[in-house]
Amino acid sequence: MQEHPFAQYLRALGKGPKLFRDLDEDEAEAAMAMVLRGDVDPIQLGSFLLLLRRKGETGAELAGFVRAAQSVLAKPDDTIVPDLDWPSYADRHRQQPWFVLSALLLAANGVKVLMHGIDGGSEGFAPTPAALDKLGIRPCTSLTEAARNLRAGNFAYIRLQDFCPELERLFQLRPLLGVRTAVNTFARDINPLNAPAQIQSVFHPPYRPLHQEIAIRLGQPRAAIFKGIGGEAQRSPMKECTVALVTDGETAEEQWPPRFAERLEATYQWRAEDLDPRFPALLWAGELDNPVAENAVIATAAVALKVLGRASTTADAEAMAEQLWQARPSIDG
Repeated sequence: MQEHPFAQYLRALGKGPKLFRDLDEDEAEAAMAMVLRGDVDPIQLGSFLLLLRRKGETGAELAGFVRAAQSVLAKPDDTIVPDLDWPSYADRHRQQPWFVLSALLLAANGVKVLMHGIDGGSEGFAPTPAALDKLGIRPCTSLTEAARNLRAGNFAYIRLQDFCPELERLFQLRPLLGVRTAVNTFARDINPLNAPAQIQSVFHPPYRPLHQEIAIRLGQPRAAIFKGIGGEAQRSPMKECTVALVTDGETAEEQWPPRFAERLEATYQWRAEDLDPRFPALLWAGELDNPVAENAVIATAAVALKVLGRASTTADAEAMAEQLWQARPSIDG
């Protein structure tokens, strides 16, 4: 029986403790291209994803996976380029996605923001699309529609299933495999419309330098990466935040101070929030009294303003975000 072409990648990853090796970027791209084309047996796919997880993915491997995913996207005819790419892939929020208000605040002030992610909607969770729906924003069904919305109103949200269904299917393997896989990591870096700036979050601090490496390998001009609430790009206003930056191929880190005393973290529990999807819209309208959520919106917008180059220092970014929030326009939901 002739060896399957994909077996070479499994062999590289699956040999003994002293013989296995990482894939280089070209190998990773070729392997993921086969996966996305459906040229891989289900047994091979499960083995591949779990071997990667056990070994630990490298920046080269993840960058190769991103390139493969980017190659299958149906790009829009409209050549509009967003200012900011905002991935939302934590999928099962057990807290409110207040960060959608940060993105809309930027959009209300001339920043074109493309937000993309997976729905993750089910009882007991607070998915991103549900909060956006109460703000009058529906998911786009294609990148062409997203481009139109960006041109018309500076903001668009699109689900992964509607711009890269081949990759979205890999997310559906989690209940079968029992763990998150590399797709949860590299989907955040796809940047489908090539925005020059990106804001993203990680679940665990060690992933910050990994995403910096991915950004550099992909030629991403500017990126801000931090450990956010629930794995989303949402700063806690009660804690110091380490933001890993990429600026034209150079990496750096910044320490952002809390906006509140840290002791409040003990009294405000994000996962105890009421998950009513109307609450972000009510906060924007000034009909919900929640200073912690309000300051999370401001704190998150400040990081975005900094990576966009709209503010030169963290203090300036915080002050600008505060001013924009206080002057926010009404939104018809």
